[in-house]
Amino acid sequence: MVELWNLKPPKGAIKSKKRLGRGTGSGVGKTSGRGDKGQKARSGGTKGRGFEGGQMPLIRRLPKKGFSNPFKKVYDIVNVYQLNRFNEGEEVSIEKMKEYGLITGKNPVKILGKGEIEKKLVVIANRFSKSAMEKIKLKGGEVRVI
Repeated sequence: MVELWNLKPPKGAIKSKKRLGRGTGSGVGKTSGRGDKGQKARSGGTKGRGFEGGQMPLIRRLPKKGFSNPFKKVYDIVNVYQLNRFNEGEEVSIEKMKEYGLITGKNPVKILGKGEIEKKLVVIANRFSKSAMEKIKLKGGEVRVI
């Protein structure tokens, strides 16, 4: 009967690894298949990634470019038209937006004014664009900045 403790792979499925440097009779003794002398015969005898034989590597030939501001504020962006999925008069908080998959929840939320809003909503977020504020208030909704 086949049980977990007596399962074995079929014959020939597992090949034993080549054992190097085990005497002349093994066929892979002495130099162990590395040949005689030279850089590749030595241990650690390979150059690093990007090494170009002493020529100045490409990564060092190209100019440095750009700048990354470590203090840049990144916002999760939600457009006004995306808020139409909520019910009329509902309070749309950051938690609700995350629940609906509109944001990741890692960054502060900014509401932008792309599209049209069709419902009266109470929207709570960290930032709002002017056009988004106008569109929400025009429908009788409310804007709350955290």
